[in-house]
Amino acid sequence: MPKIAPSDRETNGPFDVSEIGLLTPYLDFESIRIAPKPGLVVRADIDEVNNRVVAITLEEDGHRLQLQAFAASKIDGMWEQTLLALEQAVTDQGGSTQRIDGVLGPEIKAGIPVVEDGQRLLKESRFIGVDGPRWFLRGVLTGPDLSHPPRYQSLIELFRSVGVSRGETPLPPGDLLPLSIPVQQ
Repeated sequence: MPKIAPSDRETNGPFDVSEIGLLTPYLDFESIRIAPKPGLVVRADIDEVNNRVVAITLEEDGHRLQLQAFAASKIDGMWEQTLLALEQAVTDQGGSTQRIDGVLGPEIKAGIPVVEDGQRLLKESRFIGVDGPRWFLRGVLTGPDLSHPPRYQSLIELFRSVGVSRGETPLPPGDLLPLSIPVQQ
């Protein structure tokens, strides 16, 4: 399947770590690098069973962007097959999906089933993704105001500011790239 990425990915992100200047300040989570900014809360999501970091979540003004980076081939993209798998998973849970054209290309606007105060609701989420060189970066946008263009644009800018480090370890396409919590100096 072809790679899906904005035509300006190399200049406007998300970036391959080789495209980031060495002096650029980033929080280093091994495969994902985050550009710090005032008011941004950064959290590592940990799988309690395996005691490993599985995602990085950025929170700004009550809205969240969860990030995961995956190994990919140099030639084939992963976003198209990931879109299909996400649509299936959400509908299997009783949710709804709509594929839309976003700023970065195709994305999924989803209603994710949740229970709040004993009532079953569908909460809006957006799934975004970009195929990079030998990696694929997926983001999940959540929050109360995703349909508001300035809020959506702010979350897209956060996603585009991310750097991805594929590393040299051979991994099959689709494997989660390793994440670790930065060591405090």
